[in-house]
Amino acid sequence: MSHMLIFGLGYTARRLADRLRTDGWHVTATRREGAPDAIPFDDADAVRRAIASATHILSSVPPVAGGDPVLDRYGTPIAAAGARWTGYLSSTGVYGDTGGAWVDETAPVGGGRRSDRVAADLGWQRLRDDVRIFRLPGIYGPGRSPLDRVAAGRAHRIDQPGQVFSRVHVDDIVGGVVASFDHGPAGIYNLADDCPASQNDVIDYACALLGRDPPPLTTIEAAGLSPAAAAFYAENRRVANGRARRLLGWRPIYPDYRAGLRALSAMTSPASVSKPPNTASQLQR
Repeated sequence: MSHMLIFGLGYTARRLADRLRTDGWHVTATRREGAPDAIPFDDADAVRRAIASATHILSSVPPVAGGDPVLDRYGTPIAAAGARWTGYLSSTGVYGDTGGAWVDETAPVGGGRRSDRVAADLGWQRLRDDVRIFRLPGIYGPGRSPLDRVAAGRAHRIDQPGQVFSRVHVDDIVGGVVASFDHGPAGIYNLADDCPASQNDVIDYACALLGRDPPPLTTIEAAGLSPAAAAFYAENRRVANGRARRLLGWRPIYPDYRAGLRALSAMTSPASVSKPPNTASQLQR
């Protein structure tokens, strides 16, 4: 039986774990905080046993100031493990601000605000010859999407013309990781949808699906965004996914935010939708 060890059972990793278990895999995971389906990250003996027995090892743990917790604590046994596949969930933030230009996996890294993420990304690349680095843009999916923010009254439209982001549905990340088990060489893969867009367009579409009026345009300062959310608007780029398509045979189920939000909207309970979309034109943007 294939055995996946996942460091960090967060939103995306849990979605992957559920998929693999459904497919008959044995999945072990670690978490800093106790959980019934995970072993404590600091239980070194248990973690080392899991590393030794795993056929596949994935880290979704983000770096902290000064280092990568998984590399710092378990890098040596992971490097020596007999696993036939190793992966790391990184971020397209390593590319920094490109002024809205397209970036692929050959673009330089290290020019942005995420120096710790860049160091972790490079550290995982050096760890083993079989490592797959998945660079991810903004992630959305069930329970964590613009639809949820609109419904909760927490959505913002920032007055920042020309700002463009890439994003990806969580199930398309899972699909890309799974595709890499049997296809493509080790290396770096951007997993993003085909349609970079402004966050305002996405919020407008989510409002239309929920039959809500879009929130007014505002500034970053007036919106009261957290430092992390505000920093999101400091960068502007479009992320190309051609390498994953060519080498992994990966195709996003949700090639743009409209398809992703429509699918999520179909899962939403009728009680949460106040009225039909405002106009047909809103849904065609």
